[in-house]
Amino acid sequence: MAKTYKFLVMNKLYTLLAAVILTSSAFAQSPEKMSYQAVVRDAGNALITDQAVGMQISILQGSASGTAVYVETQTPNTNINGLVSIEIGSGTFVSGAFNTIDWSNGPYFIKTETDPTGGTNYTITGSSELMSVPYALHAVLADSVIGGSGSMGPQGLIGLTGPQGLKGDTGLAGPQGPIGLTGPQGLKGDTGLAGPQGPIGLTGPQGLKGDTGVAGLQGLKGDTGVAGLQGPIGLTGPQGLKGDTGVAGLQGLKGDTGVAGLQGPIGLTGPQGLKGDTGV
Repeated sequence: MAKTYKFLVMNKLYTLLAAVILTSSAFAQSPEKMSYQAVVRDAGNALITDQAVGMQISILQGSASGTAVYVETQTPNTNINGLVSIEIGSGTFVSGAFNTIDWSNGPYFIKTETDPTGGTNYTITGSSELMSVPYALHAVLADSVIGGSGSMGPQGLIGLTGPQGLKGDTGLAGPQGPIGLTGPQGLKGDTGLAGPQGPIGLTGPQGLKGDTGVAGLQGLKGDTGVAGLQGPIGLTGPQGLKGDTGVAGLQGLKGDTGVAGLQGPIGLTGPQGLKGDTGV
């Protein structure tokens, strides 16, 4: 007998839609196991396809936070539809024993933790109660206790895959996870477009006078300007002081004899002169 359970697991980063199909194998050489299928999506609801995802599966007894009676890990690959298919009971053992679970001593919950990057940093955590006992597994355990019936027949052929079930109701949001480590500094972005010119600010106070700069080179002599108009004659200034006598100039050359002047008038007869001494 097989029983199907569906549950929805959500957190901030990923959404996982899982269908758990409980089956059992009663062969002496094969352990009991449960088939588990899940569709993994990212935060944008895009399928995570064709890549490995890390998973840890726990069977909890009593409540969604009860004692883990069995824990294992697996690293399945999603297909092109984002689907993973595993068999609980055949993964890497962590704790407990799957084939000794007393399914009549419930309730039991399946807890799944998933790392969509394929590691063990599980960012998807959810649990779902098994609403009824996995009858086939319970029957195998009962047979081992009370003797049971005869030998199990050979394994039947795998049946055809059934149609896609209806999407289940959205579950309650899980608690806020811890804040992750700060990532490395991103690359510098492109320079944005220049914003519009802001208004002109108020004029600041007059700054202190700066030091006198070094004198520049002498500029080229400019062209002579046009002569201005003759100004009016100024008033005669006061007589200046007599200057020092200058150095006598060189004797000039003798001039030419001038033309004889006209005969002047005969002068008046002078008085009688004194008698002269007697000559020798």
